[in-house]
Amino acid sequence: MWCYRHLLVSLFALTLAAPTVAGIEVGGTRLIFDASKKEATLSVKNPDKNTPYLIQTWLDNGDDADQTKIPFIITPPLFRLDAGQENQLRVINTAPMPQDRETIYWLSVKSIAATTREANQLQISVRTRIKMIYRPAALRVGAGDAYTKLGVKRINNTLVFNNPTPYYISLHTVYLGKSEITEAGMVPPLGSHTLTVPASSSGPISWRAINDYGGRTDAATAGSR
Repeated sequence: MWCYRHLLVSLFALTLAAPTVAGIEVGGTRLIFDASKKEATLSVKNPDKNTPYLIQTWLDNGDDADQTKIPFIITPPLFRLDAGQENQLRVINTAPMPQDRETIYWLSVKSIAATTREANQLQISVRTRIKMIYRPAALRVGAGDAYTKLGVKRINNTLVFNNPTPYYISLHTVYLGKSEITEAGMVPPLGSHTLTVPASSSGPISWRAINDYGGRTDAATAGSR
C-alpha cells in the first residue's frame, strides 16, 4: 500500500512539473507542389505568447527504413521560432520527376519547446506529418474531380477501388449501404486500393475524398457490384 501511495504522489508531482505545450500551427494538412512553380511554401506559426520552439523539418518517402535520397530539399531544416512568430518553409525540387502522374512524399515538422533549468521539468517534442504531393505542370487541371472517376467493385468481403487518373485520391469516408468505413486510405495514381468490409454489408457504394485544401468533397456513388 505504501508503494502504491508513493507512486501516486510521484506521478502527481511529475504532472505538475510538465510544461504546458501550446504546439506549433502548420499551415495546411497537405502541401501540393505545383511543378509549374519553382518552389512550394508552407507556413509554420508559434501561437504561444511566452514559449519559443526549436523546429526541425525533413522530407521522407513514407518508409523510415528506406534511406533513398529525396529529390527535394526543405529549408530551413532547423530553426528557432520565437513566441508569436511565423516562418515560411520552402520546398525546392532538385532532380527530374515523373511527369505522367503525381508523386507523394511526407513532410515532417518536429517542435521542441524551450525549457528552463528548473528541476523535474520534462522536454516534450511534437511531430506533425503531412503529405507532400508533387503535381506535374501538365496535371494542374483535373485534380478536383478525379475522385468521381474512381471505379469500384466488391469482391467477397472487400471493396476494390481502381484509379484511372494520374492523381492521388485520399478517401475520407466510404459507405457500403449503412456500413461506414472511416480512415479509408489512399488510392494511388493509375493503381488500386482494397478495403475490407463487413461480410453482412450490402447496398450502394458511395465515398467522399479529401481535396487539396484538406476539406471533404461531395459524395460520389456507384452501384453495388
